Amino acid sequence: MEKMPYRADLDCSASLQASVAVQPVTGQVVGTDWRQGLPVLSGKHVTLRELRRSDAPSLFAMLTTEEVSRFISPPPTTVEGFERFIAWTLRQRTAGTYACFAVTLQGFDTAIGIFQVRETEPGFGTAEWGFAIGSPFWGAGVFQEGAELVLEFVFNTIGVHRLEARAAVLNGRGNGALLKTGAVQEGILRKSFLRGGRYLDQVLYAILEDDWRQLRADIGFTPAPQIH
Repeated sequence: MEKMPYRADLDCSASLQASVAVQPVTGQVVGTDWRQGLPVLSGKHVTLRELRRSDAPSLFAMLTTEEVSRFISPPPTTVEGFERFIAWTLRQRTAGTYACFAVTLQGFDTAIGIFQVRETEPGFGTAEWGFAIGSPFWGAGVFQEGAELVLEFVFNTIGVHRLEARAAVLNGRGNGALLKTGAVQEGILRKSFLRGGRYLDQVLYAILEDDWRQLRADIGFTPAPQIH
């Protein structure tokens, strides 16, 4: 989801410096109906939970670096901007059109990235997903485990039939990550993404619910995430 659905005007005041120190877990949010509050999804090394206002400083530090932001819509430019973004995600989740998870490591509660899903047709039959993870955690398996948790949530909890993703052709890491999830490349969207003053081609990917379930049956996959 390189075109971020959040479109509020960004605060262009002086940037606030964020020092990211990993903080111990202080508690978990328990959720039932995802529209009332996102469940906590736990894997072996990664935990996904609802965003909180206190995540703004770490997200500001992690997601505004050049290597992370170069292939997504410009993120908020201040901590306060991320606070407004987080408030917006909660309103959209309540409306039942969007879900955004903070990515954390097991045993710690600092947000190091996000996974987001939005409906592209009423009722969430078709949806689009995207992700952004702080570069210090690239190549550590954080994306792969987090993506598996999100896919379980998307197909088993929300009930999505078709899940799409878009990645700039030039975004080699993003394309490789999506292919690892079993996403199928369906075409090239020419000059479909404006970034840095120029239009970029994007690859369109999709994962169908039936294909996702069949793949797991073929490899004997047993869902492991714990949902709180």
